[in-house]
Amino acid sequence: MAFTEMCCWRPQETTHLVMNHVEHCEDGGGLAVAGWTPSGSCTLSVHDDPAPETPPPHPLSATEDDADEPRPRPSGRYVLAAHRAGERDGLCRELSRAPAAKVTYRVAGWVGLQGAGAADGCCHAVRVEVCTDDGRPVGGGVVVAEAGKWGEIMGSFRVDDDEPPRCAKVFVHGPPAGVDLKVMDLQVFAVNKIARLRHLRKKTDKVRKRDVVLKLGRRTGGTAIRVVQVENSFPIGACINKTAIQNPAFVDFFTKHFDWAVLENELKWYYTEAVQGQVSYSDADELIAFCDRHGKPVRGHCIFWAVENAVQPWVRALNGDHLRAAVEGRLRSLVTRYGGRFPHYEVNNEMLHGAFFQQRLGDDINARMFRETARMDPSPALFVNDYNVESANDPNATPERYVELVTDLQKRGAAVGGIGVQGHVTHPVGDVICDALDKLAVTGLPVWITELDVSAADEAVRADDLEIVLREAFAHPAVEGIMLWGFMQGNMWRSHAHLVDADGKLNEAGHRYVGLRQEWTSHARGQVDGSGHFKFRGFHGKYVVQLTTGAGEMKHQQFDVGKGDGPLVLDMDL
Repeated sequence: MAFTEMCCWRPQETTHLVMNHVEHCEDGGGLAVAGWTPSGSCTLSVHDDPAPETPPPHPLSATEDDADEPRPRPSGRYVLAAHRAGERDGLCRELSRAPAAKVTYRVAGWVGLQGAGAADGCCHAVRVEVCTDDGRPVGGGVVVAEAGKWGEIMGSFRVDDDEPPRCAKVFVHGPPAGVDLKVMDLQVFAVNKIARLRHLRKKTDKVRKRDVVLKLGRRTGGTAIRVVQVENSFPIGACINKTAIQNPAFVDFFTKHFDWAVLENELKWYYTEAVQGQVSYSDADELIAFCDRHGKPVRGHCIFWAVENAVQPWVRALNGDHLRAAVEGRLRSLVTRYGGRFPHYEVNNEMLHGAFFQQRLGDDINARMFRETARMDPSPALFVNDYNVESANDPNATPERYVELVTDLQKRGAAVGGIGVQGHVTHPVGDVICDALDKLAVTGLPVWITELDVSAADEAVRADDLEIVLREAFAHPAVEGIMLWGFMQGNMWRSHAHLVDADGKLNEAGHRYVGLRQEWTSHARGQVDGSGHFKFRGFHGKYVVQLTTGAGEMKHQQFDVGKGDGPLVLDMDL
């Protein structure tokens, strides 16, 4: 199987499973265009149109090697599906080759809308779906296309069965009846993981490391020196719960390999006040005390949850002034109790997928939650938090809609301090994740991956997937931290996502995680040069320098390496 580096788009090197050709042919069963056939009720034809502009690499994610491999311009020739009678009507084509098992594929191309049903400015979700020969969907992508403009497809899929299917088909559909659907340059190709990882290592070196010059004085020339990084400025944490911290194996791995914590459920409203008026923070307090003993900062998750089925029944039964009073009571109870305690708060979880409070208390209630939290406790950064934003498979959670949500909150006076991308992912693709992060970065707000878990039954595949997500996040300058949503078998929300077995043994994904933490830690040793200088390149964070004098005396000094374009020059008092 030939591969293509996703970020460089080299179609000449790709074994494509399907391409959008433009010639007409007859297949005995109706009109086919480049192998495309109607799916449902519609007609197909080929047309020319000015090609959509291919965006340049985002300045926050671009590296020097991006400029060497520009993405080619789209061809400008497309297949039109017209006279569609329903949302499932569109285009279909069998892949020229069956996808291999446990290989991640990228779906790329452009889609557009036209016709009487596509008024200027209207938007509709276009779905690209890949199904195996038994009709089972295995992935694809969703793009919200605007009439008169081309939308770029950022999809992926993988067949996780041990045996590959005999064949697979691509379907393109989604808009309502009366909207004509255009497809340009649709391609399916295997992801080149080796090339992507090479790209990410270069990007990481540029984004997360810096040259350092330690000036120790001429008299130290030739002296043995050792530099040890004791803390990386990019924290990686995990969620914890009351049951998990009773397990010594869980505690051992957590305390050794994670920097921050978040409470899985114990701080949520439905947990602290399951029955109206019976408020208890005892379990939350126990977990916070545990984190204090081990020196782990705790994120505040979450004050409210916008999805209706995550709201406890007694709150759902309230309306009007009674509901508003309950909301105000929750704010006072939680935020004043833990004033100054949390560096972050997720104020109203999953507002892209739920609107329980907004539907009952008006459009301003979400912003009011932010305003009141900031008034009661001005210290924490206040986050939005949602899922599927990085996966390009959910029309409700596109990066563009997330940015619109943040912008609306800010216009209403909400001090949004960060963007949470949950990261419950399956068959992740690096450039799809990077594209979403680029789009969120335009807000200028820090991004955290807040609930990362990667599910795959095959542990080797899980390890590869986890590495892709961790490296994409670590290499992106807008991302400032990662939280795993569990790590140990039996203490996780998703199955086939653990890094540590129930008996405390690391699986392949666990070893991969530990290896990355080690890779992202800088140590250096050598001798001070004749000018009294010692030079090294290291990750941002806290360090200790150890200098051995001629008399055998060991001297220590701490220093910090922060972000910066030029070398960091430090005078050391040793």
